[in-house]
Amino acid sequence: MGLPITLSEIAPRISAGAFILNSGLGKRGADEQAAAGMHGFAAGTYPFLAKVPPQQFATGLATAEIVVGAALLTPFVPTAVAGAALTAFSGGLLGLYLKTPGMRKEGSLAPTEQGLAIAKDSWLLGIGIGLLVRGTVDREPRRIRKAAKVLAKANKKAAKARDRLS
Repeated sequence: MGLPITLSEIAPRISAGAFILNSGLGKRGADEQAAAGMHGFAAGTYPFLAKVPPQQFATGLATAEIVVGAALLTPFVPTAVAGAALTAFSGGLLGLYLKTPGMRKEGSLAPTEQGLAIAKDSWLLGIGIGLLVRGTVDREPRRIRKAAKVLAKANKKAAKARDRLS
């Protein structure tokens, strides 16, 4: 049995996975000031996060990034699962970009200089959606082709056996 990924899925999984894993590892052990900055930025966009202490938020964010990055880099994690995790995670990041004032030019999706660092998360969302689609929708035709090959092989064997009996 092969891995649950294909060659075409390796490059996007490595690029996104390494990026996110590195980001999560860099946030581990964030000091109080860094944790407060991350927390304040996120809580400004997602008010329910205001109830979470800054240090706990920073630890949770670091852990989430490490888990998502590791899932993308681990070939035994099915592409649909890794894609779903990346899509959910990057969707939350993109929400920061879309909802935080000053991140986008007035009346546009184009980033301001301040929003450029977060706007790049759109490529993570694109990779996540691509992996999710590849891991779900695109798998069916391959299964059908494989079943057709197995059936054709069985039909050939049956025809040979029939010819021998005749």
